[in-house]
Amino acid sequence: MSLLWQARFFTTVNHLRDLPNTQVPEIAFAGRSNAGKSTAINILCNQKKLAFASKTPGRTQHINYFSIGGAHVGQHRKDETRVDEIRALLVDLPGYGYAEVSGSAKEHWQELLGDYVQRREQLAALVLIIDSRRPFTALDIQMLEWFAPTGKPVHCILTKADKLNRNDGTNALRLAQTILSSYVDGDGKPFPFTAQLFSALKRTGLEEAEARILGLLGLPAEKVESGVE
Repeated sequence: MSLLWQARFFTTVNHLRDLPNTQVPEIAFAGRSNAGKSTAINILCNQKKLAFASKTPGRTQHINYFSIGGAHVGQHRKDETRVDEIRALLVDLPGYGYAEVSGSAKEHWQELLGDYVQRREQLAALVLIIDSRRPFTALDIQMLEWFAPTGKPVHCILTKADKLNRNDGTNALRLAQTILSSYVDGDGKPFPFTAQLFSALKRTGLEEAEARILGLLGLPAEKVESGVE
């Protein structure tokens, strides 16, 4: 089993002051509402309800943390997590871009997202979840603009690739790579931004995404036994 399968709920926060006082690497998942972020997290972690997918897109407005390690595999979720054994944290950021969110909530949301991705020292990388059929909306670009100055890696997962034929999938991936390659540092060197096609339904791109995420977290990609690690 993958180390990602050990993920379990850790905490939820609605203000930066409440972010956990942990020093392990974090990788954040961001994306527009309805892009398939919760589904992607659940598939990667081999769990059906780890990440909450609201029936009303845009309703979830908190930052949700999931720990890797810190508990025996298969332990009941109500058992205490050993903080000193946590190896990494997966961070599910609020979905953005849903029109029915109120103005005040949207303002708080944007401040929370922007400040987190720009200032969180423990954040090792960003996974940007994008619907392959509607790539790089203005809000996706805004997220890149917030995060790019950090110089940290971005991995774009282009979801729902099963909805595209082979040619359209190739074009969507090429477009993503072109946009990502346009972000360069002061010396003109491209930032470490990558992209891939992904389908939760057909489980295509799953191993590639898993390996990339574990690599960004500095965790081994090899499988572990399903007992006590």
